[in-house]
Amino acid sequence: MSREQQVLDRIERARRRRPVVRDERITMAHGAGGKATRTLVEAVFVEAFGNPLLAPLGDGATLPAGAGDLAFTTDAFVVSPLFFPGGDIGDLAVNGTVNDLAMCGARPRYLSAGFILEEGFPVADLRRVTASMAAAASAAGVTIVTGDTKVVERGKADGCYVTTTGVGTVEHAFSAARPGDAVIVSGPIGEHGAAIMLARGDFGIEGDIASDTAPLHGLALALLEAVPGQVRALRDATRGGVATVLNELAGTAGLSITVEEDTLPVRPPVTGVCELLGLDPLYVACEGRFVAVVAGEHAERAVETLRGHALGAQAAVIGRVEEGNPGMVLLRTGFGGTRVVDVLVGDPLPRIC
Repeated sequence: MSREQQVLDRIERARRRRPVVRDERITMAHGAGGKATRTLVEAVFVEAFGNPLLAPLGDGATLPAGAGDLAFTTDAFVVSPLFFPGGDIGDLAVNGTVNDLAMCGARPRYLSAGFILEEGFPVADLRRVTASMAAAASAAGVTIVTGDTKVVERGKADGCYVTTTGVGTVEHAFSAARPGDAVIVSGPIGEHGAAIMLARGDFGIEGDIASDTAPLHGLALALLEAVPGQVRALRDATRGGVATVLNELAGTAGLSITVEEDTLPVRPPVTGVCELLGLDPLYVACEGRFVAVVAGEHAERAVETLRGHALGAQAAVIGRVEEGNPGMVLLRTGFGGTRVVDVLVGDPLPRIC
């Protein structure tokens, strides 16, 4: 059986067991990156658009292009508020698109940008957003080459939404995860989601927390070049946080992942905010961190490489891939117990990207 036929058979099997959307209307939970999002994607979008290039359901797709493969991704940004400590919707849009390409093992090259503007939105704020985008694109070494603008009536949007598409050239490929592989996070988690929560001012809480939004392709390529052929997967931990990424990785591999709670890098201000609001930092979004699965014997070299980069200074091995309990993520707590880390249900942090 050819590889193409195998992919088509896998798509057909997935189609037969695809979940059903039981809600009659879209809810905020459908945009939170957890179970409701996955159900919506599989039951509606994959049902309509299913094909071998879409089948992996990654943040980007790898496209055959003759002399070399291209990575292609698209994204939309509706964060509220538009401006927050550490960034704004402009640099978030550029960095988020760059990072989706980087997680495909690609070097980002070109972006497009679309703007949906609400009648009455201040031109000064639009200039501020576009200036941030230009600076972020320059820092990431990408060029914004095309775009579109639409204006809707007052009250029909939330000031400004940004959509982006990115193209990059694939430089590295990945292999399947195996028992004994190390799970690495590139830095402290939960900072973007925590910064957005505080910026909204809904809880009357103050804290010294800034978004971690940053372009990750330089860090990712450094890792891939330091341990060639030994990186099994890369995922940026955005909606749903590290917990959702780990569940996706375990499900794809058909293996389990065990995480050691004491090894999770979380800065004290984020821990404090999460404790006050009853949140688990594992589920709080990042915009400048990724999770890597690396062959166990190369984990030390991988972490050393990441820590040599400004964006990876606090990289850490947080767990291991194991046999048994396929698709499950387990957390060994600091008290010696073990609990299941499931996929996010509901929407604790709306509009974080």
